[in-house]
Amino acid sequence: MTENFIGPENLQVTEPENLQAKYDSVIEKDSKYVMQTYGRQPLVLSEGKGAVVRDIYGKEYIDCVAGIAVNNVGHCHPAVIRAIQAQAEKLLHVSNLYYTEIQAELAEALVSVTGMERVFFCNSGAEAMEAAMKLARMASGKSAFVAAEHSFHGRTIGALSVTHKSIYRDPFMPPVSSETTFVPYSNADAVRQAISGNTAAVILEPIQGEGGVNIPNPEYLKEVREICDETGTFLIFDEVQTGFGRTGTWFCKDQFGVEPDIMSMAKAIGGGFPMGAIAARDGLSFERGQHASTFGGGPLACAAALASIEVIREEGLLKRSKDNGAYFMGKLKNMEREDVVEVRGKGLMIGIEINHPCSEFVDFAREYGVLVNCTSDSVLRLVPPLVITKDQIDTVVDVLEQA
Repeated sequence: MTENFIGPENLQVTEPENLQAKYDSVIEKDSKYVMQTYGRQPLVLSEGKGAVVRDIYGKEYIDCVAGIAVNNVGHCHPAVIRAIQAQAEKLLHVSNLYYTEIQAELAEALVSVTGMERVFFCNSGAEAMEAAMKLARMASGKSAFVAAEHSFHGRTIGALSVTHKSIYRDPFMPPVSSETTFVPYSNADAVRQAISGNTAAVILEPIQGEGGVNIPNPEYLKEVREICDETGTFLIFDEVQTGFGRTGTWFCKDQFGVEPDIMSMAKAIGGGFPMGAIAARDGLSFERGQHASTFGGGPLACAAALASIEVIREEGLLKRSKDNGAYFMGKLKNMEREDVVEVRGKGLMIGIEINHPCSEFVDFAREYGVLVNCTSDSVLRLVPPLVITKDQIDTVVDVLEQA
């Protein structure tokens, strides 16, 4: 084992009876009162800072899940906490029947970082996709969509209509839109062939996250943009997972030099606070009464998002994501493992494809103080906070190499 390898034998963890009782109580209450929709790991987390979380026993873990690409600025960043606390003392919630200064400021900031014209606020990635689909249908007068195989756009009924994996879709069929055509990812010709006279929009993730951190060929998104322009079809990018520095730029679209007509975002937008939004190009917008959200763009969420955007700027997290991502992938590619098929990614959105199911990797890594996520059955998805250090990256690689 390398010097900085963290293992059970050198973790100073105490397990007094009262903590074990607390752990058992949490599990019991969850089992009794919460719908059992999650395959939870045997872990009760209590606090986090930066790229590290701690369980109720005091054991620390380097977090390469980050709430599934949510905690980009790190757990409990002081600037985000201060912003939420300050706002909570002034205004928790008001209806969108009224203006608030904080919402207007965030809208201006999002237009600046997205390069788009207007935004609509909601509360999650699935809600953002619903809004994007509604806007495309309303503005085009058409109802069909083209989406990619292995796509994931959310679990609400509308978003499921353009989500490919049958395990998510089948229990809830028929979907709201039965006019979705799924085509192979990174195949522009397939998109062209699928577009009909009734296609409202093509919906794509610039990098597929849940589908296995799948990266398209360099010209794919440009070719799809051209096809959409030729056919009068809207192009929607789902940047829920890839946004706010995750891939080394504000949004992954910037990596490919392609502008969508509509873009959904969520996850990292609020620095850990729940929020979602869409942004749309000039001339594309809901009008009064066409869409709404009671909690969308609430004061607390807007304060958290503004603080998070400022942290990304001030701490140079775009460059840090790009540089540390390259460092991380370089270390991973040099691991002495025969079962690794491919290491792929951009910035700090990394997938390690292996030639067998990866659930055992997840269990081993957790035991040795690293949290990772398995997606698409055989791909380890690494989406740590952008504040992760090189020393922490070295430890993660050490653990994965020996898993």
